[in-house]
Amino acid sequence: MSVVGIDLGFLNCYVAVARSGGIETIANEYSDRCTPACISLGSRTRAIGNAAKSQIVTNVRNTIHGFKKLHGRSFDDPIVQTERVRLPYELQKMPNGSAGIKVRYLEEDRPFAVEQVTGMLLAKLKETSENALKKPVADCVISIPSFFTDAERRSVMAAAQVAGLNCLRLMNETTAVALAYGIYKQDLPPLDEKPRNVVFIDMGHSAYQVSVCAFNKGKLKVLATTFDPYLGGRNFDEALVDYFCDEFKTKYKINVKENSRALLRLYQECEKLKKLMSANASDLPLNIECFMNDLDVSSKMNRAQFEQLCASLFARVEPPLKAVMEQANLQREDISSIEIVGGATRIPAVKEQITKFFLKDISTTLNADEAVARGCALQCAILSPAFKVREFSITDLVPYSITLRWKTSFEDGTGECEVFCKNHPAPFSKVITFHKKEPFDLEAFYTNLHEVPYPDPRIGSFTIQNVFPQSDGDSSKVKVKVRVNIHGIFSVASASVIEKQNVEGDHSDSPMETEATFKNENKDDVDKMQVDQEEGVHQKVHAEHTPEEEIDHTGAKTKTAPSEKQERLNQTIKKGKVKSVDLPIQSTLCRQLGQDLLNSYIENEGKMIMQDKLEKERNDAKNAVEEYVYDFRDRLGTVYEKFITPEDMSKLSSILEDTENWLYEEGEDQPKQVYVDKLQELKKYGQPIQMRYMEHEERPKALNDLGKKIQLVMKVIEAYRNKDERYDHLDPAEMEKVEKYISDAMIWLNTKMNAQNKLSLTQEPVVKVSEIVAKSKELDNFCNPIIYKPKVEVAEDKTKANSEHNGPMDGQSGTETKPDATKDSTQHTKSSGEMEVD
Repeated sequence: MSVVGIDLGFLNCYVAVARSGGIETIANEYSDRCTPACISLGSRTRAIGNAAKSQIVTNVRNTIHGFKKLHGRSFDDPIVQTERVRLPYELQKMPNGSAGIKVRYLEEDRPFAVEQVTGMLLAKLKETSENALKKPVADCVISIPSFFTDAERRSVMAAAQVAGLNCLRLMNETTAVALAYGIYKQDLPPLDEKPRNVVFIDMGHSAYQVSVCAFNKGKLKVLATTFDPYLGGRNFDEALVDYFCDEFKTKYKINVKENSRALLRLYQECEKLKKLMSANASDLPLNIECFMNDLDVSSKMNRAQFEQLCASLFARVEPPLKAVMEQANLQREDISSIEIVGGATRIPAVKEQITKFFLKDISTTLNADEAVARGCALQCAILSPAFKVREFSITDLVPYSITLRWKTSFEDGTGECEVFCKNHPAPFSKVITFHKKEPFDLEAFYTNLHEVPYPDPRIGSFTIQNVFPQSDGDSSKVKVKVRVNIHGIFSVASASVIEKQNVEGDHSDSPMETEATFKNENKDDVDKMQVDQEEGVHQKVHAEHTPEEEIDHTGAKTKTAPSEKQERLNQTIKKGKVKSVDLPIQSTLCRQLGQDLLNSYIENEGKMIMQDKLEKERNDAKNAVEEYVYDFRDRLGTVYEKFITPEDMSKLSSILEDTENWLYEEGEDQPKQVYVDKLQELKKYGQPIQMRYMEHEERPKALNDLGKKIQLVMKVIEAYRNKDERYDHLDPAEMEKVEKYISDAMIWLNTKMNAQNKLSLTQEPVVKVSEIVAKSKELDNFCNPIIYKPKVEVAEDKTKANSEHNGPMDGQSGTETKPDATKDSTQHTKSSGEMEVD
């Protein structure tokens, strides 16, 4: 099984894998560990990653980048409309109301959903990891910003399905960084001691996130998280671009913002300048050749000017830091260290703001670019059964408070309950009990819309079906389990009705029961509950508290002894007096992608992959023809010159030139088979010449080898004739056969060599190297078993010698030594392999 962690960034992506006992960030086909989040669509094929980034300026309208913020949002969303102004490609409203991207692909205008676009990128990252691991990849953990809402999270999950990936967990970026930091620490305090609090600050290209985590040995708990989703590296780039646009308007009388290609070039140069200013405080030049209207532009800037220009942006660094400390109820002195990641944290003024707030030095022990991917890979290894990882429990949190609303029989008509408060631990399940006589709807929404960077507070509505009054007319007791799962997505996980067979005990008439009591705190009513362990483990837990709230500490196993009351209750259920029946739930989620639509996206991705593959094969076939033309023409004038007649040389040169012209004219765009046929046609002329050259080069060595072998056998024959004792055991009849064979081989060799020597280099050879090699092999097979036959020694002589050696000595009688002698003799003769003595 493969273990892969994917950092899906706004600007760049990183992939980390678990192998060779560690976590490694892998490189793509360009030997670059960073893959740009960029897709370029063309008339025949797609380019993804590095290849697409090089087309941003040349293929402006069809190169998609900066699409991460479009996930899970409608076309009319204010964020989408803000982004639309910044993007050089066109956005379009999809039939389901979501934001789509309109590009020209395969010579037609086509809209792509953001799930399809991210799916293309993830498919590329999947291919990169498969090439590195040399095995198929399916399971992965993907990072997302901690401020993503349910709709955005579900959208990323759908994109993973489009790419053919099984996302084991959507992991908050700061949590992934915390895991990468904590799992290798050997000096964390024990579980019974005060935890170590660490602040993680991640400022990437488009967003700024802060979280405080408490670490104990083998345990990580996220205490609070804050963010500014609209502050990142690109804001600093935009400030520089605006400044230079104004300057160029005055200085060169050009309006850069009217020309999308020029604007993109300016963005690229400003990004480079920003990075240089982080390392250098002196004046730095900005020069762009042929920028607009064949004008070369130049300017300069230093770090002090830059900081003054972006003062309002730097002022936005502190508020999230202040908020996170308040939410976690911590003081500056409670913080052990401050870890920074993300490209924009390299800006000196950003570091300065952080240091100024915490009055403490910043730690840069983590790789600012790769820490998120490494954390995701570690989480994937923890979740995968194929890897053994040090035990480490991770408790994340719910970023926004979530409320449930339902209709009641009271005058106001609705009831509400905040099921998850802000910064509530996650993954987490709760059970709420309702008393109802008919099916009812539950509506989930974000409590405080002003906290959520999303225009719609709705999460979804859930209809609990098949609810009827009890046989005695009473309301049915309906238990509804709500959950924030491992991906941070809210759902109504299950619902069940408790049916009474025989009426027992009193029943409350309250429309809803919910009690926020924790495990082992309330000993009144004890029910045996089925608790879902969020990390994939399902086990029965005796929860000693009211069943209305079920707490799940990411797989922490809790077992308590059942009380007598619980035993009686269990017996009552067994006797059939009370029965629990699961109820169907109909869910309608906000901005949820329909299964049919998702299947069509998956099918389209498969077709596009096949199209890319066919186009690659077509291009490879075309390149093979081009390569053959250039290579053969070059050799005709050098090594092949002696092996072709002047007439044939002239004819073949003409054919090669015609083929070259054809390639750049009508052969520019032909099907693969046409190129394959063209190459075969060229090889029909070229292969005989190539074969004559190869035969001429290899023949002397083959003839020499055969000659040496004949001479060697002839020496053995000569020694045999001279009664050499090394060969006196050979059979005369067989040696006569060898002599005749060698004589024939000599005649064959001389005949072929004489015939070959009479031919010119431009003629087909009389004998091929393969024939000479076969003759040489035949000689070995025929002669060697005869002339190298081993000499057989007489076994009886050796046995006699052994007996003498093991005979009586030092006055011992022969009878006493006989068994040993026989034994020794047996071992000796057995090991020599000549004779076996029983």
